[in-house]
Amino acid sequence: MRLTSFTDYGLRVLMRMAGAPDRAFTTSELADEFRVSRNHLAKVISALAAAGLLETRRGGGGGATLARKPEDVRLGDVVAVLEADQALVECFSAGNNACTLTPHCRLKARLAHAEAAFVADLNRSTLADCVYRPENA
Repeated sequence: MRLTSFTDYGLRVLMRMAGAPDRAFTTSELADEFRVSRNHLAKVISALAAAGLLETRRGGGGGATLARKPEDVRLGDVVAVLEADQALVECFSAGNNACTLTPHCRLKARLAHAEAAFVADLNRSTLADCVYRPENA
């Protein structure tokens, strides 16, 4: 299984914020620290806020903060939210399934089970297990 960079960046944002949970982070600050596109990271932060994982404030003194305690954020749930629009394989996509094997495929159920097991295994851990604190912070 491969996660998108969108999910990778989302996990990085949460891990970094968990290292300083009382502090607000700006998109620019995190983009610079992670050496990634500010625009892409802004979309990630927006998705995390829409999922109720972050709280955001605009303007001076604004930024993003964790909306929940790190021990209350299950990693599998985060991955499931951020990967929601990414079908594991074509036949999992509601509107784009042109696979000719679909009517008699014996693999789809196994892949669905494996995907669910992946998320369930990640849910055995929380954000608190993956806190990141940079050495120079």
